[in-house]
Amino acid sequence: MTTTTTTTATTTYWTSVDSPVGPLLLTATPAGELTSLSVPGQKGGRTAQDGRRDPGPFRAAEEQLAAYFAGELEEFRLAVRTAGTPFREKVWAALDDVPYGTTVSYGEIAARIGAPRAAVRAVGGAIGANPLLIVRPCHRVIGADGSLTGYAGGLERKVRLLAHEGALRP
Repeated sequence: MTTTTTTTATTTYWTSVDSPVGPLLLTATPAGELTSLSVPGQKGGRTAQDGRRDPGPFRAAEEQLAAYFAGELEEFRLAVRTAGTPFREKVWAALDDVPYGTTVSYGEIAARIGAPRAAVRAVGGAIGANPLLIVRPCHRVIGADGSLTGYAGGLERKVRLLAHEGALRP
């Protein structure tokens, strides 16, 4: 995944894509860099009013999401543009390295970015603020005891995504 970080405002385009976990709302820059992937009712998720509807910038994302849900794609290769604090960007980059079909704990993510154990709560906050559900696999992060804790898209979707990847039996 190619990540560009920015804090400048640009025109945002959006489209909606049907998926096995419900409708997905995608937003992107005019250059086609994916800026968010959210679901209805998601805490902090985007809404369709956030830009102009145009499916053009989303062809690659739609194709890769279809391949992912068909079991034919394990790693997304999309240009993305995110805006977060340096800490959040480090956490999000660590999410990009969690392989398909595996899970890690919040503490493991903290260790991967060189944060102290005491930073686990901050890591959880950064993961909860991930603007790219599914594409940036925050659903693969679980509690240290193996519990399926928090997911901005809802725990039912988290279970379905982990089961889809073979990391959890439904």
